[in-house]
Amino acid sequence: MVQRNKIALVTGGSRGLGKDMALKLATNGHDVVLTYQSKKDEALEVVRTLEDTGVKAAALQLNVGDTGSFSGFVAAFTDLLQSKFESKGFDHLVNNAGANFQIPSFAATTEEQFDALMNMHFKGVFFLTQQLIPFLNDNGGIVNLSSGLTRITYPGSGAYASMKGAIEVLTKYLAKELGPRGINVNVVAPGAIPTDFSGGRLKSSPEMQQHIIAQTAIPRLGRPEDIGGIVAFLCSPAGAWVTAQRIEASGGLHL
Repeated sequence: MVQRNKIALVTGGSRGLGKDMALKLATNGHDVVLTYQSKKDEALEVVRTLEDTGVKAAALQLNVGDTGSFSGFVAAFTDLLQSKFESKGFDHLVNNAGANFQIPSFAATTEEQFDALMNMHFKGVFFLTQQLIPFLNDNGGIVNLSSGLTRITYPGSGAYASMKGAIEVLTKYLAKELGPRGINVNVVAPGAIPTDFSGGRLKSSPEMQQHIIAQTAIPRLGRPEDIGGIVAFLCSPAGAWVTAQRIEASGGLHL
């Protein structure tokens, strides 16, 4: 019997932190399915990069804020598992996809913004995971992405951070419920990393970057590879007994 690679699904895996997660998982020998919302060309370029490492890879379109599209996505995903990966299930789910808005304050947050963040960062994760769990193999795992903003307050981030706080609570409940199947569930909380996330606010502000660095124990900003390696560890045999944990990678911001 030929032993197959483990299979990981990384939502939002076409750019930024998700791209590095996909690359680190591939380096560890995972076949990878990544999702993208609109930039198919970017996603296919990542797929080619992953395949160059010797693993199988594919990309599927997914809007994590649209729960009505999930049944169609799950059908396409399970068809892909059988046709390309010769498998009825997969091993690791990484709930990474999402976005944030530049909102000046709690008082300025609109209901439309609140609902969009809720749909992407909590409701979408909740119900996508629910629909995928029947296809998640025993002894697999789930990694949810949170944020350092659940510990550190920052003006205008109240709605976003609240959704991520909800994800941290959900992670513990999933770990308890799925533990009998040998499935570990953890949450990774990145600190300040200058990507295009949140409109590239940090990436485009040298003043903000220096302010954050000055308050960080390891005095630098984060890099995507600081997060991808943690996700790959949690999806490896070495991390299999780690569950229900919040792992913050922020360089010691605001200790």
